[in-house]
Amino acid sequence: MIVTVLIALAGASFAAWLFLLCFRHGFWRADQRLGDGPAPARWPAVTAVIPARDEAATIGRVVRGLLAQHYPGALSVVVVDDNSGDGTAGLARAAAAGSERFRLVAGRPLEPGWTGKLWAMHQGIAAAEAQWPDTEYLLLTDADILHDPTNIRRLVAKAVAEGRDLVSLMVRLHCASAIERLLIPAFVFFFQKLYPFAAANDPEHPVAAAAGGCMLVRRAALARAGGVAAIRDALIDDCALAAAIKRNGPIWIGLADHTVSLRPYRGLADIWDMVARTAFTQLDHSALNLLGTVLGMALLYLVPPIALAWGLVAENVPLLAAGAGGFALMLVAYRPTWSLYARRLGPAFFALPLTALIYTLSTIASALRHWRGRGGAWKGRTYPAPERAKSTVEFPGRPG
Repeated sequence: MIVTVLIALAGASFAAWLFLLCFRHGFWRADQRLGDGPAPARWPAVTAVIPARDEAATIGRVVRGLLAQHYPGALSVVVVDDNSGDGTAGLARAAAAGSERFRLVAGRPLEPGWTGKLWAMHQGIAAAEAQWPDTEYLLLTDADILHDPTNIRRLVAKAVAEGRDLVSLMVRLHCASAIERLLIPAFVFFFQKLYPFAAANDPEHPVAAAAGGCMLVRRAALARAGGVAAIRDALIDDCALAAAIKRNGPIWIGLADHTVSLRPYRGLADIWDMVARTAFTQLDHSALNLLGTVLGMALLYLVPPIALAWGLVAENVPLLAAGAGGFALMLVAYRPTWSLYARRLGPAFFALPLTALIYTLSTIASALRHWRGRGGAWKGRTYPAPERAKSTVEFPGRPG
């Protein structure tokens, strides 16, 4: 009886992976990349806005990298020091070395109803518009993102040539330690599965997604969407902003090759907290959605290796075949994203079921945090669930 049930589950997992490979907008190909677009007739003015709270470790390199961009048009940088206690403001000012293209804004105390990042971003955008009124595009970026010297030029060329109101890159995340190699490529893989980039890039499709570390937004489009004030309490602010922008114009999201995050994940706890902070928000704080996610993750990632192992031990050919088939399709889907971070296959590649289990448990932890009133904690601040819907992001299916 148990073997029969396991064969059925393994067969369902194989069918699910086959469906994902064939009908989930090719998310697994990891082929949405930012190339060299045609140069526009006129390079528009860009202002980068960086909300920074206790970012002393990285802010200097980030500011220097932005001011050194190979961008043919006007480029300026605004850093909003969000009440840091580690000298972030002084380091940002020193890195700018007196440049007239740089402005440091002392962030005001957090106002009720806002998340800290969006409140700082709101102040930075206001400062940018006052200081450089000719700004046509805003680069909303994080204080730990080191931009490739040609990144802004490529982002702008893409936006202008294709008429995109938002162009976003999921930057290459830090992936050097063993725990990072185990978990980071899978994080990018799961994000693409949840928000297929090709669907998000289709103006006619309801999926909307962006990666908060690197978002080039047309200033006029942001104003039409109501500015960041329209999503002021969103914990998943990047995708909420993408949804707001896409209601009025096309967007694009892709994977970065050379623009990178400088933030290391020092252990499992760092990555666990990254997921637990917002995972239950993504599920609309719904216990039913949480249950569906857990069951879906188990079917896709745990059933195939269990069936494979059981089939080997029991010498049951149908069970062995079903488990091996599902496991093989899983690895076929994972390989292109893995290749972004590693040239060779290694233990972490084949340990994707373990990785999926860790992410599933962290999602459950996110729900427990929410129910205990500790959800949405970040850098010393804890945010309650917004009373209104978290965003207008639409997507077919849940993480699974």
